[in-house]
Amino acid sequence: MHLTAPATTRPETRTRTRDADGMAVASFILGLLGLLVLNMFLGPIAIVLALVALWRGTGRKGRAYLGLTLGVADLAVLAIAMEMSNTVSWSL
Repeated sequence: MHLTAPATTRPETRTRTRDADGMAVASFILGLLGLLVLNMFLGPIAIVLALVALWRGTGRKGRAYLGLTLGVADLAVLAIAMEMSNTVSWSL
């Protein structure tokens, strides 16, 4: 008689995936907020969080890709606003 434990994932793998899922959601939220305020800071943070979440194998790939897209859109909005107002940074 051979007894074996059921196959489970290692605890550190589950924690890593859960962290990646949180990063994907945070990327989406920061990218969305960046369209309204502080896009110079929130855009790059959203991009980095999305890339790290995808690299770690998140289960929420859609949110990570949306966060990545919104982060890039934040920087595009900043560039357009700077071009239209002929300034180096976004100022009123």
